[in-house]
Order: sequence, then C-alpha cells, then structure tokens
Amino acid sequence: MASSTVAVLQMGSAPAGKAQTLEKILSYEEQIMASGARLVVMPEALLGGYPKGETFGTQLGYRLPEGRETWAEYFANAIDVPGKETEALADLARRTQAALVIGVIEREGSTLYCSALFFEPETGLAAKHRKLMPTGTERLIWGQGDGSTLPVLDTQAGRIGAAICWENHMPLLRTAMYAKGVQIWCAPTVDERDVWQASMRHIAHEGRCFVLSACQIQPSPAELGIEIPGWDSQRPLIQGGSVIIGPLGDVLAGPLRGSEGLLCAQIDTDELIRARYDFDVVGHYARPDVFSLSVDQKPKKTVTFQ
Repeated sequence: MASSTVAVLQMGSAPAGKAQTLEKILSYEEQIMASGARLVVMPEALLGGYPKGETFGTQLGYRLPEGRETWAEYFANAIDVPGKETEALADLARRTQAALVIGVIEREGSTLYCSALFFEPETGLAAKHRKLMPTGTERLIWGQGDGSTLPVLDTQAGRIGAAICWENHMPLLRTAMYAKGVQIWCAPTVDERDVWQASMRHIAHEGRCFVLSACQIQPSPAELGIEIPGWDSQRPLIQGGSVIIGPLGDVLAGPLRGSEGLLCAQIDTDELIRARYDFDVVGHYARPDVFSLSVDQKPKKTVTFQ
C-alpha cells in the first residue's frame, strides 16, 4: 500500500547497559502495535551506547591506562551481528509486523562500528549499514564502513535507506542513496541541535523523500552522577528532537524534545511522484553531461587469502 503509518522511537541507552536498553525497546511493543506503524526508526548507537563526553583517556601522543579499561567496558557493551540482541529485535519485528531500523554499536574482531540494522517482519535481520565517516573523536573508537553496506530495501512502507548522524551532511552519500531510489530516508542520530532540524528538512526537500530522524535522549551529568569537563552539569546530554518530515520539507510530526516516546505520522509514497514533478535530483534535474558520481560497493578486506 502507498499509504502507511511510520514512527520514530525516541529513547536513550540505559546506563546499566545493553540488556536494560533492549528491555526498554521491547517494552514499546504494545504501543507500536497500537499505532499500526509499518516502520519504526530508532536512534544512533542505541544498543551499545553513545558515550558523550568520554575521552577514553586519550591525549595527543599518548593514552592513559584507565582509558583502556573504559574502552574494554565499552567493547563488552557492544553487540554481535548476528547475536542474541538481533534475534530479539527480529522477533519484535515479526510480532509487531513493522520493519525496524536501529542504531547499534557492532563489534567485529577487535573493532567497533557505528551501524544501522534493518529488520523485516518476515525475514528478520535483513541488512546493515556501517557509518562511513565517524565524526571528530568518534574516530578514536569506531572503524569506518565501506561501500558494501549502503542498502536500500523494499518494505511495506516503501523503499528505505539510512544515513547515520553527520553522514547526512555528505552530499555524495546523499546522491548515491537518491540514485538507489530511497523513498523513506532514515536518520538515526544523537544531534539535538536546531540546525539538525534544518538539515532534515533540506534532505526531505532535496531528495523529495520522507525523512524519519530518531534522536537519543540522555539525562544530565548530575543525574548520571558523572562529571564532563566543559558541560553544564544540569543540562541534559542529549535532549532529543526526533522528527518526521514530508517530501516538500514540511514537518509532519515533532520535533519531540525532553522525553521518550513514539512519534507517528501517516505517509503516502504516491506523493513522491507529485513532489518530484519540478525537482528530481538524480533524474530530470541532474546534469550527467557535467557531473557524475562513481560508487565503489565492493567490500574492502585487509587480507585476502587465495
């Protein structure tokens, strides 16, 4: 069906770790079913955590032993893909009959990746996207994805793809995703700023697609019992701002700030034809005689055994 209900689930990683976070996600099952949502998008790094303000004991040129201990704890809180957490999420998708997109910290070998996982009601874990470019000091703790994990999937709600947080600011990545025919742009994030809202509206208007941005919410350092240099101890670390936007840049639901919750909107992918009448960024409004983009989708391996 062209018309469907879609949703973003705004929540934060539980301080106690991934088991408690997963329990919180599963507690929304009845709300998801009651909403009739055919797609639910969840924030960046929800399972595994976004340790905002953590330095991991790193200074330019050296690393402190206690930072290695913090890293080991963070690594232990990441998830395996596939693993028991993905099995639980696949069951949630099956029971709710909703496709799920969720941000996780994925471990492979001794490396962590900031990833978005896709679940389908019929097939379970269907695909994943690894963040191509961790931002700033995220590069200390996360590896880089490659072009082999840029999926666009057909779901009951429409064709979905995902870009994580500041990947959304990469024009060439956006162009590649538009060329894959994305209809519903999923944006797991931890960016709570007002300018993020402008970026989401721009992408919806540029790509003539629906945008679902799911942001974490995290308490203040005072509430968490921690100290973060340069951060107001009473100010929440992440205040949310999840939003659903239509293909002409109009806000359909949200932004939701300051609380957890399920944000829903009714969408109709038939609207995309009308929206693209005067602007199809990779179609009649493109200039392939002047500009072109080559995307390498081959997986990159450090060692290949012949």
